[in-house]
Amino acid sequence: MIALASNYLLFELEGGETIPFSAESMLIEVRGDNAALFDSEFVRHAAQAVFHYFKYELERQTVSIAEFSGALEKVLSGFALCTLRDGALLPAASGILQSDLRPLADASGILSELSFFPRLREELRRQLTHAPRIMRFSGLRGCVKRLAGARRWSGRCRKLEEQIIEYLRQCLTAEPKKMDLALVVD
Repeated sequence: MIALASNYLLFELEGGETIPFSAESMLIEVRGDNAALFDSEFVRHAAQAVFHYFKYELERQTVSIAEFSGALEKVLSGFALCTLRDGALLPAASGILQSDLRPLADASGILSELSFFPRLREELRRQLTHAPRIMRFSGLRGCVKRLAGARRWSGRCRKLEEQIIEYLRQCLTAEPKKMDLALVVD
């Protein structure tokens, strides 16, 4: 038997067949009334997050197509980016704030991680003052590689990536003013 690569999941079809896919090789299409709410990049990132959840958090090797699509549908439905008013879709009032993690990594300089995490918390608090509905931190992969001083992705990079995400979660829960918001890190 051939071993499955570490970054692949086996997707079980309705007929019982299994097909290996990596997060990058999946093609996701959103259909129906709400398809216009999400651009393809957003859907791709959401699908990669669901893939990561099954592969690394649940430590699953096989997932059914129905189970995966149900989880993805649940994630996408959680992002209420538009409201229905008078029969027309209108963008929701602001509430989406974005920060790039790469400049924070660059500003950390020689102290790297020691300086990065306090800067990240500062940035998170700065965004929270605007009471956003969605906080997006982009550039995670590039940030991690800069902090780790790596040219290629490694196990150390993956650990640091997980530390940054966990740190953001902890910072949000530690804030005295609890808000109903979504955190997106990509």
